[in-house]
Amino acid sequence: MKKRYLLTLFASALALNSQAAEKQKISLMLDWFVNPDHAALIVAQQKGFFAEQNLEVEIIEPADPSLPPKLVAAGKADLAVDYQPQLQMQLDEKLPLVRIATLANSPLNSLVVLENSEIKTLADLKGKKIGYSVSGFETALLETMLKSAGVSLKDVQLVNVNWSLSPSLISKQVDAVIGSFRNFELNQLAIEGHQGKAFFPEKHGVPNYDELIIVANKDKLEAPKYRDFVRALTQASAYLKAHPQESWELFVSYKPAELDNELNRRAWKDTLPYLTEKPSAFDFATYEKMADFMQQQGLIKNKFSVTDYVVDLAP
Repeated sequence: MKKRYLLTLFASALALNSQAAEKQKISLMLDWFVNPDHAALIVAQQKGFFAEQNLEVEIIEPADPSLPPKLVAAGKADLAVDYQPQLQMQLDEKLPLVRIATLANSPLNSLVVLENSEIKTLADLKGKKIGYSVSGFETALLETMLKSAGVSLKDVQLVNVNWSLSPSLISKQVDAVIGSFRNFELNQLAIEGHQGKAFFPEKHGVPNYDELIIVANKDKLEAPKYRDFVRALTQASAYLKAHPQESWELFVSYKPAELDNELNRRAWKDTLPYLTEKPSAFDFATYEKMADFMQQQGLIKNKFSVTDYVVDLAP
């Protein structure tokens, strides 16, 4: 009897140890290839903050940047890097998504011209060619920015340059581009020997918004791994702010051949000020005002309560 009891205890202990050793798996899809915008995620991976929370995080770079949120909504991925305005449009499309964390809590988008061009103010864009990659939100930003300077969309010529923003500007195919990330395109231009000048949407009539966020499927939030993920991301974000040089070394160690280059080195410095130290925190008014803006611009039909699609999973 005693022997059977001891065997039962031993079997139970083995089962508990097995459960404890089993990692919680998370598939995380990025919005694009790995770059300094994803600094906190890469630091969490390389520094071991995910592992400390018993997480095994698979970081996936998508072939199609538009797919990650759709895959999360369909239950085929756990998390995706998304953008606040896009999330609000995805809700309008009835995708069951919810924001659980923020990476960059202010806009990175901007309108860029060459410093040596004749365009010194937004008003100077009248009669000019403006390149863009994606219609919808980008053109709504542009329309609002131009309006602040007394110019309308009818006063400019829009040119779809796909993702070739800097090259189309350098080649003078266009006079300006909208959709340029201020921490990247300006550095890319400088490396090519051209100085760029950026106009920021939030300073020309567009409400402030969170540029980069993490979204999950709202029907799966009960799983403990999501809170553990946010906890690890919070540790990484604090470490990143306190140890920028060590964090850079961790970042490039993820893919040295691809990440350790001049563009990323310059972008790293310009990106850090825009990265949040508290990923779980959010500003209710920021989401409310952007929803109002998008509804007024005809980008969304329905405006949802912020608490329906934004959560704070901080422990």
